Amino acid sequence: MKPTIVLVHGAFAESASWYEVIQRLHADGYPVTAAPNPLRSLSGDAAVVSGVLATIDGPVVLVGHSYGGAVISNAAVGHDNVKALVFVAAFAPDAGESIGELSGKFPGSTLGETLAEVPLPDGTVDLYIRQDKFHQQFIADVPAERAALDAAAQRPLNTTALQEGSGEPAWKTIPSWFVYPELDLNIPLEAHRFMARRAGARAETELPGASHAIAASEPAAVAEMIIRAATAD
Repeated sequence: MKPTIVLVHGAFAESASWYEVIQRLHADGYPVTAAPNPLRSLSGDAAVVSGVLATIDGPVVLVGHSYGGAVISNAAVGHDNVKALVFVAAFAPDAGESIGELSGKFPGSTLGETLAEVPLPDGTVDLYIRQDKFHQQFIADVPAERAALDAAAQRPLNTTALQEGSGEPAWKTIPSWFVYPELDLNIPLEAHRFMARRAGARAETELPGASHAIAASEPAAVAEMIIRAATAD
């Protein structure tokens, strides 16, 4: 029985960002669910994904992109059926760390200067990448026409999710795999390397010349890493 692959998108994206990866996983016979990620708070978003996991019979490989890595690190806790975690250009925070802290731990992120803010009635702020900056910042290695569509359809990250510290992460007890881009402008390359090694990754792959949104720009490499995790002993 092949495990179910559960995909969790990150900030400034949506479940459709996984389409090219899903096509490859389906072609190899894997059942796939692209779980909703509200992008409101780390604990709340993890609870939503945890609820999805509770409905799945049999083994699961849980995959997160970007902020989705922090979500899967929390959502997998207590789910014995999650056999592997795959971090796709993703955050893997330790207990108490926020993604905001991790993104600033090493130099190289230019995300902050590209953001637009939308204040909300509850006093929090929704963050978007400015559409004129989206192609270069987020997904530089796809055609401009595709980037413009993704920029228009992006979903915002709430400042609560940016600032909230992680709980005790599942990567301390569940094997992990990491694939990340060389030219990530959201999460610095050294941060990716640091997180993968801290987590004791079973394998890590660095994609030369790739930008942050590797599920869209490098779907074959992302699907390959997911399948490696799914077939590992």
